[in-house]
Amino acid sequence: MKKALLLLVLLIGAASVFALPLNVGQSQFNIGAGLSTWGVPIYMGVDYGVTPDITLGGEATLRFHNHGSWVGIYGNGNYHFVNLLNMPSNTDFYAGLCLGFDVWLPDDGHENAHNSGLGLGVQVGGRYYFNDRLGLNLEFGGGFVSGGKIGISCKL
Repeated sequence: MKKALLLLVLLIGAASVFALPLNVGQSQFNIGAGLSTWGVPIYMGVDYGVTPDITLGGEATLRFHNHGSWVGIYGNGNYHFVNLLNMPSNTDFYAGLCLGFDVWLPDDGHENAHNSGLGLGVQVGGRYYFNDRLGLNLEFGGGFVSGGKIGISCKL
């Protein structure tokens, strides 16, 4: 039992040494799925490090709903609290705003069931990196996109 605990501590320590926050000029690819009352969203996007604590990004979403589907394009900006809170380098905690547009693509006969439109939202999320490139992402909020998302992040 002691050996297993020691091994676990060493693995977590090694992950902390090798993982680094998103650097200025570095990009990160995100992909995953979410939960929403307007269908299950599938998303993919890219974040770009503008400063050590701020990222700007874009995201495309697809949600299948009764009688049609939604396609969305969003931009987001996030502040990352890793440095401010002196968090381990294999973790990330962020909050920010998103702005985008959703287009309703109806099935035949349901053209007026929903409207396309502008979406504004806030999000709070976090990541846990398994190594220096790959991490698990969990996010809440996000405007029209979803009430919550879970996915994979990969530093490019």
